[in-house]
Amino acid sequence: MDMSNTAIKAPSVWLLMREGRAIAEYARLRFGARELLRELPRGDGHPVLVVPGFGANDRSTRPLRDILERLGYAAHGWGQGRNLGMNRVIRHHLRALLPALHKEHGSRVSLIGWSLGGVFARELARHQPENVRRVITLGSPINHRPDATNVDALYRRLNPAYVPDLEAFRQRCQAPPVPCTAVYSRSDGIVAWQTSLENPAPNTENVEVSGSHLGMGVNPEVIRVIAGRLALPEPDRAAA
Repeated sequence: MDMSNTAIKAPSVWLLMREGRAIAEYARLRFGARELLRELPRGDGHPVLVVPGFGANDRSTRPLRDILERLGYAAHGWGQGRNLGMNRVIRHHLRALLPALHKEHGSRVSLIGWSLGGVFARELARHQPENVRRVITLGSPINHRPDATNVDALYRRLNPAYVPDLEAFRQRCQAPPVPCTAVYSRSDGIVAWQTSLENPAPNTENVEVSGSHLGMGVNPEVIRVIAGRLALPEPDRAAA
């Protein structure tokens, strides 16, 4: 991987304009939820923590969590309001929440992170693999270039103390030591799809879907992937 790879750019203006497809993706979920639920595998009740993307809050992940709850999972929002970036309070909250959910439910927690939420989910799993069952990222900028997004300027404006640390980013490109599924779309209008891929490893996979970035969490195709991965047996591994 080359952090100086200038061939990877933020998605084009055309793709950005097509993000309005998210409305149609939500409509397909809303009106097809009953039929979708009939085809999805049932859950085993283990806890799932869903972290929203940049600029979003738990309302954005409510449709996904509703589906997961109806499948039998104990789905939780992150409870930190709008995601405007990492800070000390959020870091402390997440690091305390994960073991609390593990203890409450008697099971490791699956983490789902949408966009920037996926970056947070991977780092949480890296620091507490003993509490994590698996990680699923949805269009998350986890590889190659952290700035290859159409919200980079806004993120920097809202986080004036942010200073990119490319060496630290290189190290974070390696997946945490738990099963990791990266869901991406080549027509993502917010995040360059190449940056949403996990590097090949025994515990990683990349799954391509068709759809927008803003609709990832309500896209029925994405939800099929999520439900399929959550239903897999827990890996037989020693606690880290």
